[in-house]
Amino acid sequence: MFWVRVDNRLIHGQVVEAWVPYIGAHHIIVVNDALADDELQQEIMSLAIPNNVESAFLTIDELIGDAHLDKDGRENTLLLFSTCLDVRRAIEKGLRLPVLNIGNLHYATGKRQLSPSVALGPEDEACLRFMLERGVELDFRCVPNDHDAVRFP
Repeated sequence: MFWVRVDNRLIHGQVVEAWVPYIGAHHIIVVNDALADDELQQEIMSLAIPNNVESAFLTIDELIGDAHLDKDGRENTLLLFSTCLDVRRAIEKGLRLPVLNIGNLHYATGKRQLSPSVALGPEDEACLRFMLERGVELDFRCVPNDHDAVRFP
C-alpha cells in the first residue's frame, strides 16, 4: 500500500504505532524541505522509527525522482508531509495520489476547527479544493480505526 499523510507533527506515536502497521510500511519518506537539510532533527525523528522500516528525508524536488514512487516501488511506503501546501507543490511537480490522509493540522488564529485534530486556514482550504479538483480523495483520520465523518468543504 502507498499512503500519503499530512500531519504537522510528522513522525510521532500515532504514525509509528498505528499507521506503519496498518499499511505494513517498509519505507517512511518524510517530505519537508527544511527537515531534509537538518541532520540533527532527522536523527531525533529516526529514533522513533522501527529498525525494520527504512526512512528517508527528502525535499519536494527530491521526492519526485525517488525510486519508491515508481510503480513497482510504491508498495508499503508511507509519505509524510507537514502541510497541505507541500502536498500541493508535490502534485504540481508530478506526484500522483488517489487518497490523501489529513491526520493533524494544529489550530491557530484564523483557522476553523474541522475536527478535534484538524483546523484549516484559508490557504489549507484552497489546497484541499485544488486536490479535490484533481480527483484526490480526502481521508480525515488521526488513526486507521478513526471513523468520525468529516466533510469538506
